[in-house]
Amino acid sequence: MSLQPKKMKHRKWHKGRLKGVETRGTEISFGSFGLQGLGAKWITANQLEACRKVILKTLKKKGKLWFRIFPQKPITSKGGEVGMGGGKGAVSHYVFPVKPGRVLFELDGVSEELAREAFKRATEKLPIRTKFIKKA
Repeated sequence: MSLQPKKMKHRKWHKGRLKGVETRGTEISFGSFGLQGLGAKWITANQLEACRKVILKTLKKKGKLWFRIFPQKPITSKGGEVGMGGGKGAVSHYVFPVKPGRVLFELDGVSEELAREAFKRATEKLPIRTKFIKKA
């Protein structure tokens, strides 16, 4: 179940740059515990799926999980041994550009120890450093 948008206004996007810190999505909105990203990086749909699987496996049908990010930025790539020119390649996968301070996941309905364990395992699947946060 790879996450990707159903419909897009533009099929191919510019690369863009990850500068500064996040201003939106920095507070816990739905759950009691959250996982906050501390670095700037692209998180792919496959990495999010791996996090989802390991968190749900740790929770064992307890609690509720919210995704606060969705991979909607298309990344293109050309085939191997293709020369220069010929235009931009086909869309290969989707990512979400994360800036420092963004809340990635939220959990509710479980103990703090279980939430810490689930997020610790999910962090191992991500390319950035993260921080466990609680609702104030």
